[in-house]
Amino acid sequence: MEILLERAESEIIVKKSRFISIALPCSSLEEIKSLVKQIRDEHPNATHVVHAAVIGPKGDLYSMSDDREPKNTAGRPALEVLKGSGVTNILVCIVRYFGGTLLGTGGLVKAYGDSTKEVLGVIKTEPLIAKVSFSMMISYDFYELIKRLLVQVKASNVEEEFTSGITIKGMIPLTEKEALSSKFVSITMGRCTITFS
Repeated sequence: MEILLERAESEIIVKKSRFISIALPCSSLEEIKSLVKQIRDEHPNATHVVHAAVIGPKGDLYSMSDDREPKNTAGRPALEVLKGSGVTNILVCIVRYFGGTLLGTGGLVKAYGDSTKEVLGVIKTEPLIAKVSFSMMISYDFYELIKRLLVQVKASNVEEEFTSGITIKGMIPLTEKEALSSKFVSITMGRCTITFS
């Protein structure tokens, strides 16, 4: 499975109706409602804001809504495309601005499915792997060596705080935990601390 890294957007036009697809990272079913509301707030004049989501490490939790489109003509085709994509922890909102021409049931199914395919073509993903958080306190003299070490162990979401010492927090793949721990002790000669959670 892959997971979505960042928001992505695409747009198609079908018989003058605009379909704007917005893919958002989403890690729980509870998060969906607030994300859909956020998209509605960004597009207050939209006719419909349909959504489909695939959540969980196995990609086996689903959510969808037709948002007043005829039953199963919007959310379901979008969800079916998502389920076949191999991407999880993803919410796709499809914002429709009605163009004046009715598309019919088949036309809607095709438009919402195509709209979802379109945004999947522009998203950035990474493999879903188990990660662990780390927090370390180091003195300034170890900073450059530790920065190089963090690149080696594929650290992500790194935050640094400079005070009398340096606090560095972030995430690493679980498989790199032992390497980070032993190399950290070696570099700092056991004089600095690292914790994992």
